[in-house]
Amino acid sequence: MARIRSKDTKPEWVVRRYLFSRGYRYRKNVKGLPGTPDIVLRKYGIVIFIHGCFWHGHEVDGHIPHSNIDYWRRKIENNQQRDEKNKDLLNRMGWKVITIWECQLKPSVKEQTLREMEYLLNHNYLEHYRQKASKI
Repeated sequence: MARIRSKDTKPEWVVRRYLFSRGYRYRKNVKGLPGTPDIVLRKYGIVIFIHGCFWHGHEVDGHIPHSNIDYWRRKIENNQQRDEKNKDLLNRMGWKVITIWECQLKPSVKEQTLREMEYLLNHNYLEHYRQKASKI
């Protein structure tokens, strides 16, 4: 497991390249925020987590290995609990959280996933802008 990368994975590269090519600027792996989000878009008030289906127990594509079942079940459940706790903390801090699963970046659905993410970014930015304008 020491060889498993936690930063700069291929799914992260896909999302980051898309964002950069569309003009979005971001910070990656910000340690000052709960859960060290993969991508932070401060201007938009959004953090993005890119989860591997196996490690974070995705209900659609995640699975538990046939050997050492108790260990893996506990490990994945702990990861899920930690993810939920971090998401709650970020929401209380005023951040919107987007979670993109590894399987959502497969070639057949990648474009749709990236466009939906961009829609959420713009929608959240406009809502934030409208709230500021109404206070003036």
